[in-house]
Amino acid sequence: MGLYQVFFLFLLMGKNGLCQVGGSCSKTVVNSCSDCIRSGPDCAWCMQENFTQPGEQETVRCNTRALLTERGCEPQKIIAPRNKVRVVKKLPLSESFEKQEPIQLSPQVIRLKVRPGIPATFRVSFKRVQGYPVDLYYLMDLSNSMKDDLDNVKDLGNDLLSALKTITAHAQIGFGAFVDKTVLPYTNTNKKKLLRPCDDDSEKCQAAFGYRHVLNLTPREQEFKQSVTNQFISGNLDSPEGGLDAMMQAAVCGGAIGWRNSSTRLIVLTTDAGFHMAGDGKLAGILEPNDQQCHMKDNLYYKSNEMDYPSVGQLAFQLEKNNIQTIFAVTENVQAIYKQLSAIVPKSEVGVLSNDSNNVVELIKTAYRKLSSKITLTHDRLPDNVQITYTPECQSAGPPGPDEGVCDNVKEKQEVSFNVTVVVDSCIKDTSFTIRILGIKDTLTVNLSTNCECDCNDPQDSQHQSCGGKGSLTCGVCSCQEGFIGRICECAIGKEDKDTLRKACLNADGVECGGRGECVCGRCQCHGNYHGDHCECDDEHCEKFQNQLCGGNGKCKCGVCSCNEGYEGSACQCKVSQTECKPPNGTVCHGRGVCRCSRCECDAGYQRPHCKTCLGCPDPCQTKLNCIECLGFNIGPFKGNCSKACSTVVPDTVSQLNKKGKQCELKDSESCWIKFSLEQLDGVDTYKAEIQSERVCPEPPSVTAIIGAAIGSVALIGILLLMLIKFFIYMKDVKEFRKFEKEKKKSKWTDVSLSCQDFEIRICNFRAP
Repeated sequence: MGLYQVFFLFLLMGKNGLCQVGGSCSKTVVNSCSDCIRSGPDCAWCMQENFTQPGEQETVRCNTRALLTERGCEPQKIIAPRNKVRVVKKLPLSESFEKQEPIQLSPQVIRLKVRPGIPATFRVSFKRVQGYPVDLYYLMDLSNSMKDDLDNVKDLGNDLLSALKTITAHAQIGFGAFVDKTVLPYTNTNKKKLLRPCDDDSEKCQAAFGYRHVLNLTPREQEFKQSVTNQFISGNLDSPEGGLDAMMQAAVCGGAIGWRNSSTRLIVLTTDAGFHMAGDGKLAGILEPNDQQCHMKDNLYYKSNEMDYPSVGQLAFQLEKNNIQTIFAVTENVQAIYKQLSAIVPKSEVGVLSNDSNNVVELIKTAYRKLSSKITLTHDRLPDNVQITYTPECQSAGPPGPDEGVCDNVKEKQEVSFNVTVVVDSCIKDTSFTIRILGIKDTLTVNLSTNCECDCNDPQDSQHQSCGGKGSLTCGVCSCQEGFIGRICECAIGKEDKDTLRKACLNADGVECGGRGECVCGRCQCHGNYHGDHCECDDEHCEKFQNQLCGGNGKCKCGVCSCNEGYEGSACQCKVSQTECKPPNGTVCHGRGVCRCSRCECDAGYQRPHCKTCLGCPDPCQTKLNCIECLGFNIGPFKGNCSKACSTVVPDTVSQLNKKGKQCELKDSESCWIKFSLEQLDGVDTYKAEIQSERVCPEPPSVTAIIGAAIGSVALIGILLLMLIKFFIYMKDVKEFRKFEKEKKKSKWTDVSLSCQDFEIRICNFRAP
């Protein structure tokens, strides 16, 4: 089966809804057929009367077609809206251009009414018309470095138009020139230099300018030659030129240039330098962004010095909008730059220009063949929540993609096709978008709407028998008259107090139907997949394994997986097996955990894989010491009650411990050292104990030695105290002596000689009365 047949089969399946046979229906809040259809592409609604059982919610009417049929719904009673593709306008493709408007793209208008999530596919055909008109606008850099190229172009005018006429008899050619903005730092603003920017005074030179439209598109080659002959070189200061400025004006000023409505539009840009783009204008203080509008007066771009250069994105948008294809004929030194630019600009080619442009004719012919033979189908801005995929059907087909479909090496009069698949993610308002071939005027308008409602052809009976004569039937569900509620309008609200009915729907927390349903006639009508007396259960939101509910090995009951026999796990993902949980010669998980999904789930503290060790548990040497005293030596707090208090310890008294188990050495209640080893057995807190038969007890203290030591200590302390007192007395004497010596040095003595006579007189005088 070929690619076309496979895709066509897929198209039929999408159109006829066959894909709804399988799949799944993820319901949320479903109260009507319309809610069901919006829930997912595989959801269908059963409008069969009395389909639901007493106590069931109408939500069960919403499911996949297969499950509804399995439940007993008649196929003709299942509502599942299908996609509708209707071709509104389809004019036949033209063979050749015969002055009337040719048709190259078919169909022209199509209407889609699609169901969200289900792809709708239609076919688009394109045929290149033989002799389709070509408008070529030659846009040349006239800076001083292009002097030789201008001379050659003046001589190649006839050759250019002749080359075009080998392609089509309806060819036109025009001419424009550019340099750069006439402000610093791009151009010397000296008055003389503005009028004559060339360095050589002997050569002809025209005044500096940004962009000038020289010749409207014309079929007369003599006009082209004459207009180019009248052009002369100009000049500027920096290397990049204002080529993007010129291309923008040539694209948006269609009336000035003379673009025809039905033609292949080409701009050939020839230059040997790079280009300025948005943001560069700030160097000259030009802050106003390019507005992408036409500003031509007297064939000059008069806002060149007022507006910034356009961005590459702006230029690409306008070229695509105006169906203009671009050929960059550039010298080898800037080829890499223009290759990068061509990757952004749609329908463009880059050719390497010789130093004097003598190969420009062959370059244009080669580039045109590449552009015209590559057919790219794409679209304008898509509405929100709409996705599109293009699948080309041709010999040199590109890969399917969401942005465009490409057929290469397409010849004239050769028809190629594209399968276009549209998917809408959710219900939207009526909208439209356009599909087009890049560089071609023809478009396809796609009018798009979504099919989110049910057409059940309900009987116009307000007292339908199926509703007990108290309501009408809407898609199999009773719409009860005022005062009546219930599945078949069987409950009259007036018979009971509303509050009494409502209390019956309150759960233990006092919430009506658990917040997951509505209280109707004293019973909870649950939303979505919830059920139970108070909507406490959900059978469709259990844990999944391998993208299957309960791993496909159980049933979801009230939010928990109930596994089939032989399976276990939270998602029934494991086969029941204890092989991996048993250590050699041991019990499952050493009796300290449970085996689930071939892994031990250990008690608190115990470590996998087999729950053998417990890193966070208390030290058994300490916790079992009292039992060891009792069992080994009949001492300690458990003395006389060993059999009950220490039933989890199996003792064995030995003369010498082996190295097996945990080695312990601790003091008992009599301060003797006990050596024992503990080996944990299967189960919790169960140990086998080896107890060394001999304890190591310390010798009793010597009373004589203690008394002698006490007396010696007292004597020694007394001697030390006497020495300390003597030391303090000595230090005080030393201090007093030093003080005396200091005062002595400060005293002054005077020598006085007294005669004996004087002495005696004084004595006598002293004795006299």
